[in-house]
Amino acid sequence: MTTIPLAGVFALTGCFSSSGEEQSTSESADTDARISVAMLQPPRSGLSPLSDDAFKLSRWSTAETLIALDAEGEAQPGLATEWRQDDADPSLWRFTIRDGVTFHDGSELTAAAVMESLQAAIDASPQPRILDGVDLELSVEDDDVLVRTADEDPLVPQRLSSPQLSILAEEAYEGAQVVDPIGHGTGPFELISVDGTSSATLDRYEDYWGDPARASGMDVEFVPDGTARAAALRTGDADVVEAVPVGQAGQIDEDLIYEVAMPRTNTLYLNTEEGPFSDPEVRAAAREAIDRAALIEGAYESRADVAEGLLGPALPWAADLRDEASYQEIIGQRAEPAAVDGVEISLGTFTDRSELPEVAVLLEQQLEQAGFVVTQDVREYQYIEADAVDGVFDAFILSRATVLDSGDPVAYMYSDFACEGSFNISQFCADSVDTALQFASEQYPADGRELAIMEAEAQILAEDAAIPLLHERVIQGEAASVSGAEQDPRERLLITGETALGESD
Repeated sequence: MTTIPLAGVFALTGCFSSSGEEQSTSESADTDARISVAMLQPPRSGLSPLSDDAFKLSRWSTAETLIALDAEGEAQPGLATEWRQDDADPSLWRFTIRDGVTFHDGSELTAAAVMESLQAAIDASPQPRILDGVDLELSVEDDDVLVRTADEDPLVPQRLSSPQLSILAEEAYEGAQVVDPIGHGTGPFELISVDGTSSATLDRYEDYWGDPARASGMDVEFVPDGTARAAALRTGDADVVEAVPVGQAGQIDEDLIYEVAMPRTNTLYLNTEEGPFSDPEVRAAAREAIDRAALIEGAYESRADVAEGLLGPALPWAADLRDEASYQEIIGQRAEPAAVDGVEISLGTFTDRSELPEVAVLLEQQLEQAGFVVTQDVREYQYIEADAVDGVFDAFILSRATVLDSGDPVAYMYSDFACEGSFNISQFCADSVDTALQFASEQYPADGRELAIMEAEAQILAEDAAIPLLHERVIQGEAASVSGAEQDPRERLLITGETALGESD
């Protein structure tokens, strides 16, 4: 790969549905209105952008990154207007910083400010997850930030889209321990205050580099209790509600809820190293025993999608590529199922996701109908994770995010299915899979990376190391007066500059 020129203006607050189609916003929006938001989880790290709290800053459109991702996961301009890879040195990338941008404290966005912000992430302990195993060296040349990697990395632009690499003003990093995002972002909304784990307040930033926000601000409440979040939507106390529980959705007007396909797959991992499932034909018997539609109807009230593979509808290209001849040829190598009358297996899962114990009950019934004898072990995740990773169980049900911070699934596949994978619950090791994952990791997004990823998926499924059950959806609540809220599978966007409330009567 030699050069990847990408230029133009991409409004980070542009409003797109999960299908990628631009949404319309209300022509009669009340520009003095404030949007009330009920969020699932309170901040865990003081809203530090170097933690998972960064996704809150991103969902509130207060902190922005050099790169944005579109609905297909492709890199688009953000605070960087263009970037290119050096022809002679593919480990070097040059990012041109957008002119005319100010931080909320009035200071100017410059290449030097960007470098200092990214360097703070590189120097952090622990580092943001997106930088695991990645060595970056930064420098500035005119209006450009130069990023050098130790090895050629096709995903440098995608990595820089992670909310954990949001660009904040210099003063945000002056505290001894904590990065302070209040008043230090670049987005259409300025974070004004945070009340611990209770609430946050944001106002429209009048000097935003793009179109000004349609709403005058937002008032955020952190409401961990799902019943309370659903009630807030029903009563009108919240305009936008994050993650309405499946069990509460039926009590809400269907016109007020939106089901968003998530890059999260509920998967049955089989221990391929020892025990009954070390036999590929026994694994095949488990695969054939499962009725995915029944699991979805019984545990998710039909609010999930049948899993045809590890990657679901949140990655719209995955389904089409399963029709490729190369994919079908690999899948065709799966073993035939064995007779399993009386085969004893242990099945584990955890209680933290309320649907999983119910999935385990239904799955036990299906497996026993096929002849297995099942013993369940269900605990809180913190008490069962170590046993699952160590291979204590013959089978383990896990709700697994398949797209991590770069918007790319290779890291998840490597972690779970490579011989050296750090989260290899299946105790799985196959040269064919390692080779496929290595090849996929070396491909550029524009040069067949997606097909290579799907061929790696096929290699994993051909071995029945894991049986994908269903793809989860998140249920988002929006009052009838709301327009332009994002329904984002990656959970990076929620309230944007285009989000508005209709004129009040």
